[in-house]
Amino acid sequence: MSVLRTGVVGCGYLGRHHARILTEIEGSEPVGFVEKSDEAAAAIEAQHGAKGMVRRGSIRELLDAGATAVVVATPTSTHAEVAEELLAGGADVLIEKPICVTLAEADRLVALAKEKGRVLQVGHIERFNPAVVAVRPLVTQVKFIEAHRLGVFVARALDVDVVLDLLVHDLDIALDLVGKPVVEIRAVGVPILSQKIDIASVRLAFEGGCVANLTASRVSQDRTRKFRFFQPDWYFSLDTQARDVTAYRLDRMSGPPRVVEWPLTALKTDPLTEENKAFLKACRERSAPEVTGEDGRAALKLAHDILAQMDVSPG
Repeated sequence: MSVLRTGVVGCGYLGRHHARILTEIEGSEPVGFVEKSDEAAAAIEAQHGAKGMVRRGSIRELLDAGATAVVVATPTSTHAEVAEELLAGGADVLIEKPICVTLAEADRLVALAKEKGRVLQVGHIERFNPAVVAVRPLVTQVKFIEAHRLGVFVARALDVDVVLDLLVHDLDIALDLVGKPVVEIRAVGVPILSQKIDIASVRLAFEGGCVANLTASRVSQDRTRKFRFFQPDWYFSLDTQARDVTAYRLDRMSGPPRVVEWPLTALKTDPLTEENKAFLKACRERSAPEVTGEDGRAALKLAHDILAQMDVSPG
């Protein structure tokens, strides 16, 4: 396995985990990270500096140190600027979700990655959740989706609405599972503890008849990550927090039709680690990543359409 020189820009809530993982997985040779906070930087260097994850003063310094595969985990409002500099400098990029704030920014990144021949992967981590991975081969014709993504309030990611912060995960999964365009949106959102939308309820109708009811909140008392969907003869219940899945199917072969549980096992893998492995694999093979820039753009476009229904500007 060829070794890739890796780095991270932004070592906050998720970035610090990316930094750790890049010092652990095979085929990664860390050359550093960029982080504004002296306190956060000191913690990363103390834990991982001996393995090459040392602080660099700028993105230019990170590139000059040889980084060719870089994770962007800065605030969403800075994604476009940071990723553009990395792509223009010759690096492949894994950019945390959502890809950007505006569609124009997303279009620029997708175009730049193509122009430079670079890999652009978007960090829709739920694609790598063991529950989602286990059920994906059985998906044929989804007809109804119900999802609840609820979290307690924390003072992070407040530069965007909950639609871009949390709901975008389920938007990406729904778009991937259904595989057809959205034809109708009904949505309501309310600011509670911030100046942005903190809780949202959305109903999507897809071409072909599938309907999805999605709820996202960052002001709940408990943390919930449930995703359920139905298709002819099948029902799937996913708990992406527990990384578990239960499947039921209609048995027509042994007497009168009856619903039986279908054995399905979710592997005990870490989604963020799998996401980084997939990124490095795409970089090494010069192949399309699991979640492309176009996928990230599609989820962002749907999020913008939902915010428009709420009469909210995404910026």
